[in-house]
Amino acid sequence: MVCFSKKYSKMVIKTAEFVKSSGKWQECPEPTMPEYAFIGRSNVGKSSLINAMMNHKDLAKTSGTPGKTQLINHFLVNGNWYLTDLPGYGYAKVSKSIRKDFEKLITNYILNRRNLVNLFVLVDSRHTPQKIDLEFIQWCGESGIPFSIVFTKADKLKPNVTIQNVENYKNELHKTWDDLPELYVTSAEKKTGGDEILNFIQTTNEFLKNNSVNFEDE
Repeated sequence: MVCFSKKYSKMVIKTAEFVKSSGKWQECPEPTMPEYAFIGRSNVGKSSLINAMMNHKDLAKTSGTPGKTQLINHFLVNGNWYLTDLPGYGYAKVSKSIRKDFEKLITNYILNRRNLVNLFVLVDSRHTPQKIDLEFIQWCGESGIPFSIVFTKADKLKPNVTIQNVENYKNELHKTWDDLPELYVTSAEKKTGGDEILNFIQTTNEFLKNNSVNFEDE
């Protein structure tokens, strides 16, 4: 299912505040609330999308220089769930040792953070399927990580081109996947697609609350 802009009862963002940056997954805030993490290749537009979704100009730091995010950044939204901004992967203009440190930080967080409800994997809608994205998605599947795919920068293309690029991506994924995760098409510039992601988060949070899920007991 590909989620374009639709009419939903939008989650109202009342508060969104930075909590802390962590250099190790063990340093993250206590896992007492649902957590949704955003990740993608460097320069995929992750920080811009987060800011658009939160209706906050500079909540997540944006930069023309890829690789800006180097720590695990936690934001508390509406006082009851965490939005996590993870370092980008695949940034070539850093040393191999730093890239390995990033990879270790990311994988340890994803595999060990028990309140991580869903990982949003961002890919640039302007490009053909990239090997590094496909490999990361495959790793998520093999690791049993619940995730969704978010196509960014849809405003940079004509709508029919975006649709074709998404279809090409789906066809590539179907070579190894029978059922695909949810797909979202977004534009931080036009502020489209973010409401669908927030609707998913809101629905999931309500389900967790109604079923009395306690992450501390896991």
